[in-house]
Amino acid sequence: MPGWTREDIPDQSGRVAVVTGANSGLGYVTARELARRGARVVLACRSEVRGNAAAGELAGEVPGADVAVGRLDLGDLGSVREFAERFPHGRLDLLVNNAGVMALPYGTTADGFETQFGVNHLGHFALTGRLLPLLLATPGARVVTVSSEMHALANVDLDDLSGERRYRRWIAYARSKSANLLFTHELARRLTAHGADVVAAAAHPGYAATNLQGTAPRMEGRRLVGRAMEIGNRVFAQPARTGALPVLYAATAPGVRPDSFTGPSFLMWRGGPAPSWRAPWTLNDAMGERLWAASERLTGVTYDRLKA
Repeated sequence: MPGWTREDIPDQSGRVAVVTGANSGLGYVTARELARRGARVVLACRSEVRGNAAAGELAGEVPGADVAVGRLDLGDLGSVREFAERFPHGRLDLLVNNAGVMALPYGTTADGFETQFGVNHLGHFALTGRLLPLLLATPGARVVTVSSEMHALANVDLDDLSGERRYRRWIAYARSKSANLLFTHELARRLTAHGADVVAAAAHPGYAATNLQGTAPRMEGRRLVGRAMEIGNRVFAQPARTGALPVLYAATAPGVRPDSFTGPSFLMWRGGPAPSWRAPWTLNDAMGERLWAASERLTGVTYDRLKA
């Protein structure tokens, strides 16, 4: 792992990958590097316009890239169902659950869930479940879910998943990122228990410069906060091309272990891929089972092939 770069990505020829939120930032870089190594990549994006623009840009950077765009709104379970039903390939080697929102003002998804929990966790839980038959049928498949070092701020509150009692945007974000890790933990446990040839792992980019940080300030017209975020990205953050390396490592490197968590090597902030610290609550079996049960109930997506 020391010194691992994009040049170490193994040949991906013949493999099919889905990357959510692939029109910009980490998702775009991840999709581009997978395509550069020969994968057929589906850019799963909420906006088809932005997705098509990203596909055009990617094709310019990687001539001959095999990319397609699929509309996917993780804040709408109907859109998740439609994406899975329309998926045109007979195999799925890699699902990268990358898309997300951060520190938004309180709001709800199309299905009435608090936005950050609904998009960052429930949308990906439903997507993974609906694509599970393809993943199980593809030898050596992987599910990589992108969390954050910010997960350490808060555990999931199973008694207030909607955030209605007291909504604090950064705590809500941290809870959604802890949910990503608990989901990975429980998914990996169930896959192993059923002898499935699918690896569930997690990764995070550290502090990477993307448009994620500026979304909430733009929504609320908080120009000074938005400006501060821009300066922070410019001065302190590593570029998206580096932030994506832990994700690419978890997605492609040989020997990645189930339920592993990969992040930047220097203080979980920047640098090449390395094993990352995670909060103890993200490895709690009982919490994982309870979150799983709640997620199945809320989304209506049941992992029948992986019943505990």
